[in-house]
This record gives sequence, structure tokens and C-alpha cells, in this order.
Amino acid sequence: MSTQNRRASLLAKQGRMQEARALIARLPERAGVDGAADRRTKAIAEAQLLKDAKDFSAAYDVLQAAAERAPQDYELIYQQANAAEKLKRHGEMERLLRRVIEIKPDYAYAYNFLGYSMADRNVRLPEAKELLKKAIELAPGDPAITDSLGWAEFRMGNLPEAIRLLETAYKAFPNAEIGAHLADVLWAAGQRDRALSILKECLLLDKEDEVLQETIKRLRVRL
Repeated sequence: MSTQNRRASLLAKQGRMQEARALIARLPERAGVDGAADRRTKAIAEAQLLKDAKDFSAAYDVLQAAAERAPQDYELIYQQANAAEKLKRHGEMERLLRRVIEIKPDYAYAYNFLGYSMADRNVRLPEAKELLKKAIELAPGDPAITDSLGWAEFRMGNLPEAIRLLETAYKAFPNAEIGAHLADVLWAAGQRDRALSILKECLLLDKEDEVLQETIKRLRVRL
């Protein structure tokens, strides 16, 4: 499966998306429960090809069809929610994530996804914080969730707590998106030299990161 996924990815990067999708579709499926897992893997792989090509609508359609065939498969529904978010269908995204939570109440990343999305859109911030606190309870110390909670604290105006959480997340997992969030909060707190230093680090980590590039553009800094 992984070998064929790599082949499909290469075909897609060459502009041969139809061939890439056909290659995934031809992968064999086992019988019974294993077959359900194979179908999930194939659907997610095909959708990822389309997401990489920025064809989020087609990715959503693939995942929706797969989820309709397996309505209790929370992983497929979670991926469908991700595609909905890319399409800015936030109501649909929220509905799908709440469905994931209903199916699997201990799935920390559904709470994290929903809470972070609310915080990032600056809506229903108290609810966002509660969702993220629940995610932290389910996955203590996870840097991605700590980052999300820090971002929610920032949106709520709690700069010292936001900085504390984001510094913890960035130290545990120094990636461009977390670093961009930390730099954003430091900038707002007046610590601009440190913010610029972290943004420079982030460019070395992943200069193509969308959150990083958006932050640099919004802050109007030259690095």
C-alpha cells in the first residue's frame, strides 16, 4: 500500500491525477473487517492526493462517499471534516466533528480540531476553551493541543498564559505553525525582537507553512 501510494503521489505531481487515482482504486481489498480498513486507507490516500493538488472539493466528495459506506468510521468522518474546513464550510465541519465525538468520545483530536477552529475564527471562545481543555485531558502534553489552547487564550486576551502554553508547545515540538503562533502572541505583547527571532527560526523549519506566511504578511515584517 505504501509503495503504491508513493507511485500515485509521483503521478499526481506530474499532473497525471486521473492515473494516480486509478492506481489507488485498483489496490486490492481484503475480506471482512480487514477490507473495511483497506477501503478507509484507500479513500484517505486518494483524498490526500487531491488535497495536495488543492482540489478540496473533490477530496471532500471522495471522503463523503466513503463515510456514507461506513457511517460509524470516525476516521473517515474526521478526514471529511478536514476537507470541509479547507472549503470554509464551517457549519458542515462542526457537524461532522460533533459526529466524531458522538461515535468516539475519547478522540482528543476531534475536540482539538473543533476548539482550534473556533479560536482561529474568533467565535464562541469560552466553548472553544472548554473543548480544548477536554482535549488536553484526553491527551496530556500533546504539543498540537497545547498550541491550540494557547491560541484560544490569546484570542481571549490572556497573553501571559498564551505565551506560557505556546512556549511549552514550541519547545516540545518546534514546528513552523506553533512558532508562528508564539511569535504572533509575543508581537502583541510587545516582545518584538524575540518574535522576529522565532519567525526567522520558523522560516528555516518550513518556509512554505501557510500559517507562518500569513503571520509574516499580517505583521508586515521583513526577515
